[in-house]
Amino acid sequence: MLNVIIMGLTSLFTDISTEMVYPLIPLYLTQRLGAGAATVGFIEGVAESLASLLKVFSGYISDKVGKRKPLAILGYASSTIGKILLYFSSSWGWVFAGRTVDRFGKGVRNAPRDALIAESTDKENLGKAYGLHRAMDSAGAVIGVVLAYYFLTSYKGDYTAVFMYSLIPAALGVIVLFFAKETRGLKPLAKNISFSWSKLDRRLKMFLIVIFIFSLGNSSNQFLLLRAKNVGFTDATVILLYLAYNVIYMVLSYPLGRLSDRIGRKRLLVAGYLFYGLVYLGFAFFTSKAAVWTLFAVYGIYIALTEGVEKALVAEIAPENLKGTLIGLHDTFVGIGLMPASFIAGLLWDAISPAATFYFGGFMGILASLGLYLVL
Repeated sequence: MLNVIIMGLTSLFTDISTEMVYPLIPLYLTQRLGAGAATVGFIEGVAESLASLLKVFSGYISDKVGKRKPLAILGYASSTIGKILLYFSSSWGWVFAGRTVDRFGKGVRNAPRDALIAESTDKENLGKAYGLHRAMDSAGAVIGVVLAYYFLTSYKGDYTAVFMYSLIPAALGVIVLFFAKETRGLKPLAKNISFSWSKLDRRLKMFLIVIFIFSLGNSSNQFLLLRAKNVGFTDATVILLYLAYNVIYMVLSYPLGRLSDRIGRKRLLVAGYLFYGLVYLGFAFFTSKAAVWTLFAVYGIYIALTEGVEKALVAEIAPENLKGTLIGLHDTFVGIGLMPASFIAGLLWDAISPAATFYFGGFMGILASLGLYLVL
């Protein structure tokens, strides 16, 4: 469990850094740099897709060499470099470069890190371990959003000051990770690791297909922030909405992870994707400020129900010698859909209306909930 706590602390510091800047990016792009919603969608789609596409390769490499830490450290260090590029940004191209390098780091680190968590935990406690890690990660997000609000209001909208201060927790996250211990090095490794889609567990294959279809409608969270701005919230209040989402996520991640160990993953995942669909339809239908506050809070329930539980499900089903590869493959399936999802969301926003973006996402969420009910 020590490894889980160490990686939780690394994620906590890193998410402080990331969430200090993440909710500001759509505001910075559209208000300071003059970019449109389609540009926001393009940047986030490419950056997040790159992150997810890399995860299967980093997971496979970590399985092959039997080492998780080096790739995890490289990934967290790359994310720090991405924040430096944001600090120097003077056009949306710099933001694109910064987000791409930052998400490259996420793509390299996540699968090896999640495999190390699985290998450091008894199978019957996987939901608990991933829930604890997500709770610590989201605690960092809460702190980061609070700091973003403080710096943005104290420095009168000076985005570059926030970008600069975000480098401190990013560096701390990399340092903490050096204290984690490898587990695979204690076990003999297969010389030839082979991967065959046809030999995978049927449940895992069907789960990955459903998640891929859902990801086509799962646009970047930045569209939620733009929607809040669109219905009349100030920049500072948009950050507080994002804080509410992260607080709910932080509070519920651990208990819901433990609950999935007791009652199974299926019920929570089906409920989670149903919540997603209903929340997105809510963003399409409702524009009152009270409704938007409620929707951000319920969105936190969706992510707490799904993110850690999905990782536990894949780790539970995956063969021991392909754990890193299949955890990465799950993220890659998500990533293949992220680029078109965010780009489509931006086009729907600009060409039709903001509500059209959320009608599409809501339909895909409900479809995913039904799909998971049938295949798991």
